[in-house]
Amino acid sequence: MRPVPIPLIDPFDRRVKDLRISITDRCNFRCAYCMPEEGMRWLDRSELLTYEELARIARVCVERFGFEAIRITGGEPLVRAHVVRLIELLSPLGVDIALTTNGVKLPEVAHDLARAGLTRVNISLDSLRRETFLALTRRDELDRVIAGVDAAIDAGLTPVKINAVVMRGINDDEVVDLARFGRDKGVGVRFIEFMPLDAQGEWSHDKVVPSREILERIDAVFPLRREAVPGSGHEQPAERFEYADGGGDVGVIASVTEPFCDNCDRVRITAEGKFRTCLFALEEFDLRSVVRDQSAERPLSDDAVDDLLAAEIARAVGTKWAGHRIGQVDFIRPDRSMSQIGG
Repeated sequence: MRPVPIPLIDPFDRRVKDLRISITDRCNFRCAYCMPEEGMRWLDRSELLTYEELARIARVCVERFGFEAIRITGGEPLVRAHVVRLIELLSPLGVDIALTTNGVKLPEVAHDLARAGLTRVNISLDSLRRETFLALTRRDELDRVIAGVDAAIDAGLTPVKINAVVMRGINDDEVVDLARFGRDKGVGVRFIEFMPLDAQGEWSHDKVVPSREILERIDAVFPLRREAVPGSGHEQPAERFEYADGGGDVGVIASVTEPFCDNCDRVRITAEGKFRTCLFALEEFDLRSVVRDQSAERPLSDDAVDDLLAAEIARAVGTKWAGHRIGQVDFIRPDRSMSQIGG
């Protein structure tokens, strides 16, 4: 008999119920704010958790603690082979399954992912100008990303969302154009404040465009309803605003100027099985050694391994901090890039 799920509560009385799973540190882009152009050390295949191991950890989170959502990330998750198989393994858990991608490979796999049980996708798209897109991603793939958006819509992976990181002096003059793109396509656009995501990157506060400024620019062209959509901006990081003419909505993720840490319900697993309680956490917990049980003199039963996994996850969540300190003098940047941690 399966145990009744016991909600996982962190030291600040927040229920943890959203699992982010990175399945690779590799990417077919080299986004300037995420990773260096050269010099990355990639994980060896043997270091990656297998799909079966990832599904096992996910099952423990759902069955033991009542997790309600799983998001697949990378690196770029679609560069890892047979991602459809992972979705097939996760689908029976009966929770919301989403995927964050740069969209380049979606034209080939969107329909297969949908049939396997993927619920929805977020597609990263920071610029509609070819030269800016190339400068940011270091890849000339804008047309393929837009084709990926169309493929996701056609496959029914809705609501399709666009994630756009806004950087002053680089793409902040495209905010209205990106909002218009979302309205024309019938997809939601989520504007994300620029965060220090690359361990060696040149992040500075003056490059951050506050979410309120982003909304003001959009509202001047496409009037927004004054109040945020009820329920947004709390457990969900995006605060959403509907267009006054009924043409959908737009969201902002104010990670820097208005952090939503007080309501954070997310935890993360890196591609090699490190459990992290925050994107900017400085401590990790090794689940790979637990799930592989390499040190046991005799094999443990499946239930015993699940018990150990549950105990380690609960121990890790017991250390979850109040929140990051981006922009403060005591903020310490993790020593790994975003692609190594998982978005």
